[in-house]
Amino acid sequence: MLGKVLFDVQHLYYLPQYIPVARTLLKAGVLCEFVLHQELGLDALKQEVIEKEGFQFQFISNKDETLSLYSKSNADWIVFGNRPYFNAEQKKHITSRLALMLHGIGPKACYYDVSEFPFDVRFVEGESRLERLKEMYPDRHFINSGYAKLDPIFNETEQLIDLSVLGLDSNKPTVLYAPTFFPSSIECFPPHWPETLSNVNIIVKPHFFSLTKPKYKSQKQRVEAWGRYENVYLANAKDFDLLPFMQIADIMLSDASSAIFEFASIDRPIVWCDFFHTRWNYSGLFNFRLKKRLDPDIALFNQISHRASNAFQANMLIVECLKQPMELSVNRKKITQEMVGITDGQCSNRIAEYLTTQ
Repeated sequence: MLGKVLFDVQHLYYLPQYIPVARTLLKAGVLCEFVLHQELGLDALKQEVIEKEGFQFQFISNKDETLSLYSKSNADWIVFGNRPYFNAEQKKHITSRLALMLHGIGPKACYYDVSEFPFDVRFVEGESRLERLKEMYPDRHFINSGYAKLDPIFNETEQLIDLSVLGLDSNKPTVLYAPTFFPSSIECFPPHWPETLSNVNIIVKPHFFSLTKPKYKSQKQRVEAWGRYENVYLANAKDFDLLPFMQIADIMLSDASSAIFEFASIDRPIVWCDFFHTRWNYSGLFNFRLKKRLDPDIALFNQISHRASNAFQANMLIVECLKQPMELSVNRKKITQEMVGITDGQCSNRIAEYLTTQ
């Protein structure tokens, strides 16, 4: 019988993907322990979340310690949300089996590249991605489980937030702006942007790195300027889970983020910001680097969202989408089946069953 599973938490925002699976394993009597990589200013929050869920945990101070820790572990499985901090050759020193539950399902090339590492199994979201991964890595083992992060929405265990608790007007429609950190659209919207959408609530949910990494300080300054407006709620580090905001939003605004695929799964309208602020070394002659970072999957955004080429057009499309929210419903359902997979709220059960029976 399965005795112990470790969850490798490189970053706080991996937790929404892990916790539904860990809850299921815990109910089955499996010991679940979270290995929390230390992050400046966030360790107390990580500990608070894990203790509230009733799981064991330990901190690891730097990436160089991971191999030593896991090579001495008596865990049956170690679950990762990204490539480990050790290489394929070093993996031989670890007796535990290694599983991958990637922390996101976005259009970045790393979604596929991470399977270069020889995990014992990777849990995959959707038939389309399953087939592509099999073609790219025929010697790897993949299981089509669906995306466990979304289970709380589809099995209706996610508690709804009251807009008034966020200081927003429950009589107004709500836009969820969920940009990624790079390439990001944040700097392409003006500091006074909320004034141009005064008839709607705006929940700004930046990527975790936009709020915590010094290199993205201009993004932090911009979203903090928006947070001063009364029709805006600016999510902070404690709001690391996107799902509660998805549930209360009428429409999503995003760029090169996996949030677009996630929101499409609940069949609500999306405006895609196909305009980015890029670093100089990703622009002009170096544009090939940006193209390399983004996978061709991003073209699917054209089918499930309304494409904006600038901030003004994004505003116009928000208004139109609120009038006709079901316009792309058929496309959203089709792409969800291909790219997100099964949305029955039981993805965690499938993953837990595999881990406990293999």
